[in-house]
Amino acid sequence: MGGAVSAGEDNDELIDNLKEAQYIRTELVEQAFRAIDRADYYLEEFKDNAYKDLAWKHGNIHLSAPCIYSEVMEALDLQPGLSFLNLGSGTGYLSSMVGLILGPFGVNHGVELHSDVIEYAKQKLDFFIKTSDSFDKFEFCEPSFVIGNCLEISPDCTQYDRVYCGAGVQKEHEDYMKSLLKVGGILVMPLEEKLTKITRTGPSAWETKKILAVSFAPLVQPNHADSGKSRLVHLPPVAVRSLQDLARIAIRGTIKKIIHQETLRNGNGLKNPPRFKRRRVRRRRMETIVFLDKEVFASRISSPSDDNNNSEDMEEERHEEEETKPSELKPDPPVNFLREKVLSLPLPDPLKYYLLYYREK
Repeated sequence: MGGAVSAGEDNDELIDNLKEAQYIRTELVEQAFRAIDRADYYLEEFKDNAYKDLAWKHGNIHLSAPCIYSEVMEALDLQPGLSFLNLGSGTGYLSSMVGLILGPFGVNHGVELHSDVIEYAKQKLDFFIKTSDSFDKFEFCEPSFVIGNCLEISPDCTQYDRVYCGAGVQKEHEDYMKSLLKVGGILVMPLEEKLTKITRTGPSAWETKKILAVSFAPLVQPNHADSGKSRLVHLPPVAVRSLQDLARIAIRGTIKKIIHQETLRNGNGLKNPPRFKRRRVRRRRMETIVFLDKEVFASRISSPSDDNNNSEDMEEERHEEEETKPSELKPDPPVNFLREKVLSLPLPDPLKYYLLYYREK
């Protein structure tokens, strides 16, 4: 059993491989995947496997395979300002990538069954906000996580523009999932062994598209043995931003526009440095994706042409390595121009740090 695409040496190379195999097809999704390093959501002792196209599970902590997340992100058709509900939000990796696209005026909620996973997700979110330069390249819609069974969401909850469920949905729960969706909204979930996209085209009208053959562990059914009563999950209220927060968003946006104008004149700005040359990606044909011991995998099938091309690929890689220049092996570290610009402003230090969300360098 293996991944649908080749493993990467780092996060960028993994994304290159997903693009090559057409799992990532749009610029917004690509930017979100590059902005958040998948390895940051692994425990330290397991990070060697972070850039393989495989699922990872340790206790209650679980990450789906990158190819699955790619298909989900593309199917959700995310846009700034939308509301998103993640059922089985896990580590928060997917919710954080979604938050980069939703922007400051979106809504980003997650429901997770296990309290230890909620704490893990909050730690990873805090680490991203405080330390990642990617945070300054986007206006972020910070996810909020609540504990509970996603089949027990309070019936008076608001509906969402986009909903994703990360566990296998039984047929009897299909209508329940649809009820969480606004008209015009999109629901993505594993249903009857298929990753399924459902669009609500009217109050009682739906369009359904089967995306990919998958097999997820089923949703955990509510357990009322202790009290005999349902434990309703109350989702966070949709908060209205304060005038102070709106001012910070506007100021940061203005500074980014100035940086963009300087970029056009000078050829630099708040961006990643050019990535150094990578080896050619050998594409794998995928037959199906299966779930083994609660982990998602994609199986590969070989063809005679694959065998014939192996020697050619190895020879091409050898030539590329010989041609690689020393300067390409050690790219310059990225520069956070937004941070530099804010720190150079003639403002009191507390206001500067507020504009930077009190983030560490």
